Amino acid sequence: MIASATLSPYFNIKLLNPRHVFTTTKPRRKYSTFSTKFHLNHLWNGFLQPKSCSLRTVLRKVSDDGGSIDANPQESAAVSVGEGTSSSSSTLGDNYVALFVRMLGVDHDALDREQAIVALWKYSLGGKNCIDTIMQFQGCINLTVNLLNSESSATCEAAAGLLRSISSINLYKDIVAESGAIEGITGLLSRPSLTSEVKEQSMCTLWNLSVDEELRVKIANSDILPFLINSLDDDDIKVKEAAGGVLSNLALSHCNHSMMVEAGIIPKLAKLLKTDMEGSKVIRKEARNALLELIKDQYYRILVIEEGLVPVPMVGAAAYKSFKPGLYSWPTMPDGTEIEQTSKGPSKFGASELLLGLNVGENAELEEARKNAIVGRTQQQFLARIGAIELDGKRESQSDIPTDNRFTLLPWIDGVARLVLILELNDEVAISRAAESIADSSINEHMRTSFKEAGAIKHLVRLLDHNSFAVRSAVIHALERLSVSSSLYHVLEAEGILHPLVCTLKRSETSGSLMEKTLDILARILDPGKEMKSKFYNGPVNGSKMGIDAARSLNASARLTGDKPVSIMDSRKELLDSTVITRLIEILKTSPSNLQRKVASILEFITIIEPSMETIIKVDVSSGLEAVFQQKAVKDKEADVEGQELDEYALELEEAGLAVSAASRLLAKLLDSEQFCQKIDSTHFTKLLRKILKSDIPLRNKDWVAACLVKLCSISSPNVDFENPINMEVTLYETIPRLIEQIKLSLSPETQESAAVELNRIISEGVVDSTRAVASEVGIFPLVNLIEQGSDRAVEAALSILYNLSMDSENHSAIIAAGAVPALRKIVLSQRSHWSRALRLLRNLPV
Repeated sequence: MIASATLSPYFNIKLLNPRHVFTTTKPRRKYSTFSTKFHLNHLWNGFLQPKSCSLRTVLRKVSDDGGSIDANPQESAAVSVGEGTSSSSSTLGDNYVALFVRMLGVDHDALDREQAIVALWKYSLGGKNCIDTIMQFQGCINLTVNLLNSESSATCEAAAGLLRSISSINLYKDIVAESGAIEGITGLLSRPSLTSEVKEQSMCTLWNLSVDEELRVKIANSDILPFLINSLDDDDIKVKEAAGGVLSNLALSHCNHSMMVEAGIIPKLAKLLKTDMEGSKVIRKEARNALLELIKDQYYRILVIEEGLVPVPMVGAAAYKSFKPGLYSWPTMPDGTEIEQTSKGPSKFGASELLLGLNVGENAELEEARKNAIVGRTQQQFLARIGAIELDGKRESQSDIPTDNRFTLLPWIDGVARLVLILELNDEVAISRAAESIADSSINEHMRTSFKEAGAIKHLVRLLDHNSFAVRSAVIHALERLSVSSSLYHVLEAEGILHPLVCTLKRSETSGSLMEKTLDILARILDPGKEMKSKFYNGPVNGSKMGIDAARSLNASARLTGDKPVSIMDSRKELLDSTVITRLIEILKTSPSNLQRKVASILEFITIIEPSMETIIKVDVSSGLEAVFQQKAVKDKEADVEGQELDEYALELEEAGLAVSAASRLLAKLLDSEQFCQKIDSTHFTKLLRKILKSDIPLRNKDWVAACLVKLCSISSPNVDFENPINMEVTLYETIPRLIEQIKLSLSPETQESAAVELNRIISEGVVDSTRAVASEVGIFPLVNLIEQGSDRAVEAALSILYNLSMDSENHSAIIAAGAVPALRKIVLSQRSHWSRALRLLRNLPV
């Protein structure tokens, strides 16, 4: 509290006591309005006018990175009143603080409170000493938060501005938050119309508070998040910057990520980085920081990449000094494709060598992906040559080998070109990080094609022979992700990828993860299904070039990691080496199901390119097949699954089924060789396959098991009939379940009809236990649905099957529960075709 004696030396006004001026109640103001306003304005002017108050330069309380300011305690607000009069910490301005704090009370009218909060806000801009002076008065923060409910924009702006200034001091952040400032600002920003100034001051307060982790969670859990995200589209750049700063801080807490992503923050932030806005470095920086926090989650990283941004590692400006572009050679496309020289001599100014694409030809039209690759390469190589990469306005010293894991985000054209550029550097750490980023960014066909056009594949294949294990691991990961694209199979093979992959297979010290990715790539390139199609189709299949002929057409550009070019066919012949096949069979014996499936597929491909199969037969391939067929998951139908989660067991069965199916295809192919048939123990394999046929592996994986059984049976006994136990088991455990599945799930009436007719034929021929197999496979319900909706032929077949099932009284309850009785009565009463069959079936049922 300030006595009147304190004021009198500075003011020649003795009419009223200042205490009385600021504590005058509303009923008395009608008698002293003029006098009060006169004193209030006089005090306010004396407090703030430049002639009577020398405040230090206003500081921004929110720095570029959203942090707090540190005011210099020695720089206090010096307030001068009159000529030759100055004061230090106990200045006139400091003395007036108590008066203006008291004026914030609800017992004063709105105009007085507005002028007081504006004065305190302006005073707080003087620095930490001024804020400390304000914070000496208890209740000031609560009164300020209460003013956020005011209908005056000026009052709300000043209240939010004062809270912004106070919250910029770390010591007072908790006090501001505990006073209900977050809730007050949330309510303020939820109003339908606000001025840009109010939005800016309010969100800057949240920006200051969100530096604290606990307060970040509190802010994110409020209703303010949608407003912050929508403010990224505001016309006022200051509002955008404040909203971006808050969101960037909120993203520092992992627990906020799901809420932010669900609210739609990624498209908004990505738009800011893709749009070239002048004077918006702050918002671009905050948007990038927020997205860099989000991409630490692999799922959110995919969403960011889908928005057209690519994570690029920061490898240090020094790393780019090793980049040496070819300056005097004839230019090529980024993927290595040579450009035919249409002019015999160099152009007058060297433009034909410098401006790639202008000399390709008038009628040549480049694809959009290739044009983008050219643009991206040109821009990134230019930045590298002038040393402008990763400066970003700062010339920080960079170590030769960066040890941090910093990233930046670039639009996909620049990002793809930058990653390919890093692959050409000499820094091992930079290369491995770039390769990992390529792997992470290869999420769709567009990105994989972009990397191919930018020339990433030739560099990655070259790096497969790198001395560093970290580089080889990252490169093989990138190639594995790129090999998902069916359009890149032949490009990978033409670049000579088979040789280094085969060398990797031969190394016994190869790690498990590296071996798995190597087999992934080989299994995709050496797909026996694609190779068989290429032998029967001369034209393209699914828009891609076919088989060996297409591969041979790419021979001219096929390269190995060495200097010597090698043809695709010569690379494939390396697979026939006994060392490679022995290694594959060793993996088949000792590896889990997912690797067994890939190895079996590769071995099947080898049988296609080498029909004699002499090399495979010389090696003990049967022992590898036996290991696949004797997996724990398929040993018997009553496998011990206690203590095992159902999902885990289902996944194990799925992987085992895929491996068994691939091994069965390989076995069926090997059975075409008489030499193999003489060497194999057909009885032993028949027992293994019969057991697998009765196991719980998915039905779709049993088709090749059934085919192998039939083939083994035909080799041993040419007479094939249903009396043969093998053929009977195939019918019960593969054919009947497959037909029922077609009736149940197929959307084609023709497929349902043919399946019902075939099932009726099997049952009518009296296959033992066939009706029981239909009932056990829950085939009654789809058959009843078929008599209601199927064609005449399908209805006839379904009625016949149900009639045979009704001969066993154990099936009556299931037939009735499936709703057969109303459907049958409808057929009989409407005298539709086959009504007599429906009537006989009704008579068999206990109704």
